[in-house]
Amino acid sequence: MKHIRSIITLGCLAAMAATSGAQGFRSGSGITDIMRAGPRLGPPAARPAANAPASPPVQRSAEFIVALVNSEPITNTDVQSRVDRLIKENAEAARVPRGELTRLVLERLISERAQLQLAKENGIKVDEVAVDQAEQTVARQNEISLTELHRRVAAEGIVLADFRRDLRDQLLLTRLRDREVESKVKISDVEADEYLRDQRNSAVKNAALENLNLAQVLVAVPENATDAQVAAAQKKAQDLTQRARSGEDFAKLVRENSDSPDRANGGAIGMRSADRYPPLFVEATQSTAVNGIAGPVRSSAGFHVLKVLAKAQLGAADATVTQTQVRHILLLNDPKRTTAQAVAQLAEFKRRLQAGADFAGLARDNSQDGSAKDGGDLGWSQPGQFVPEFEEAMDRLSPGQISDPVVSRFGVHLIQVVGRRDSKLSQSEQREAARAALREQRVDEAFNTWVQEVRARAYVEYREPPQS
Repeated sequence: MKHIRSIITLGCLAAMAATSGAQGFRSGSGITDIMRAGPRLGPPAARPAANAPASPPVQRSAEFIVALVNSEPITNTDVQSRVDRLIKENAEAARVPRGELTRLVLERLISERAQLQLAKENGIKVDEVAVDQAEQTVARQNEISLTELHRRVAAEGIVLADFRRDLRDQLLLTRLRDREVESKVKISDVEADEYLRDQRNSAVKNAALENLNLAQVLVAVPENATDAQVAAAQKKAQDLTQRARSGEDFAKLVRENSDSPDRANGGAIGMRSADRYPPLFVEATQSTAVNGIAGPVRSSAGFHVLKVLAKAQLGAADATVTQTQVRHILLLNDPKRTTAQAVAQLAEFKRRLQAGADFAGLARDNSQDGSAKDGGDLGWSQPGQFVPEFEEAMDRLSPGQISDPVVSRFGVHLIQVVGRRDSKLSQSEQREAARAALREQRVDEAFNTWVQEVRARAYVEYREPPQS
């Protein structure tokens, strides 16, 4: 499968990039990062030449225990299956000697197992509803159905139960990270203001801190497309690029030609920091002026024609961002009510709202957070302000639309978008954006230290392979 990567594999790449110092590895991410960043885009898989030699048959690994983590075993099959998936899904991993890659994967599994054990000791749980939602998110962001996702997972030789276990583990690790690391990192106003001053005064601006608003036309390429289908899609994208550069109305081109769900709003993705866009989009538009056209850019989804609607550097006087006014009803995690029951209750609220009930009234009577007194109103927000699960659902809504129930680490939400606007950031809003960027850096540093501490506290016993 070209772009639906196992979440656990992405996490493994991230850990190896952080701990091994091996050049060439790019950081991966967990499911919530995928939800925040959007579809993971990359070059199309290379097609083997017609006369290329056949790959040698894969030798099945013998089964034995390679390590114990607090008495919990990690088997040779655990390690080798992870190595095989890494090699299959990442060309950079394939260039690392297998022995070294095996060592790195084993260390990642040990660290991961120790963290999962800690999550269990702390009573952190992820129920089936949250895993279902994570599956749906992966499918949606790869622009395929859930049935198609399951088909592709099976085609990769991955058992669906293992794929769902990977999702559950990554959600557990994310919640553990939130509890043990993120909640403890604080950024003061003084630090945020100093960060803004540094950005204003820096001769070399950090591209990751630039706010971008891009619009796209997507010419989709089917999975397992023939060479002729790929060529036809590429020609269509090239023609659309030329028409856009010739001055045709980009929004009209989007509405009439794009295969992306955002075509209804002219393909505009919204003003957000560059690190919240797919890296491929950022690289393609880095030297493109405002109102300029970039592309076509090839991704695993197809060919993208990109238009730069706006650019603004964090800290600049004209920095703008797409803000969303949103309200919600939150039912907290409660021992007396399962997540499934909360989802059912909020689904019933949605039916009542669609029949004419008042959202603010339902929120005041039922929402279990501080916004209840305001009818669930959370005010105007900027990208990155909410937890990724909430924000991913919010971003898909048009003004007036109501989401299906959304599971987050806090409980279950029913979300309504009230409005959207492109707004120039006030000084306080720029400070909050700076605080978020600086906090993300500090969290990464704190997380790496915390992972090493968890690993150091674990009892690890390595086992030699059996002698034949």
